[in-house]
Amino acid sequence: MTRPTAVGPPGYTETLPCEPETARRARRLVSGALNTWGIAELADAGTLIVSELVGNAVRHTSCRLVRVSVRRVTDDLVRIGVTDRSHALPRLDLVADGDETGRGLVLVDALSYRWGYDEMRWGKTVWAELAVSPC
Repeated sequence: MTRPTAVGPPGYTETLPCEPETARRARRLVSGALNTWGIAELADAGTLIVSELVGNAVRHTSCRLVRVSVRRVTDDLVRIGVTDRSHALPRLDLVADGDETGRGLVLVDALSYRWGYDEMRWGKTVWAELAVSPC
């Protein structure tokens, strides 16, 4: 169930199974939020970013659930995050032209204003921010 955030900046979160099919639901969550806020021009980048972040959680953790969030941090900034209970931290690796995997965070880095992660006692949130262009 998608829930609007009750306190803090406007946003939506949803807890989902940590499985490949979750990327589709995460894309809908991000796209819906961006459309609601009138910044649908960020939907292509936002849905690709959340797909990569969910994909990384699925591939690199053994978690049962992930929490996907999208928040309008300021009028100029949207933060997309994926939270899991793994302590394995993301790394932006260099990839060779022939490599078939390992490009996810390179893509996130290229599409986002900035990205990073927040460590918590019980896991982490990997996030990426999109800058909202002035009208």
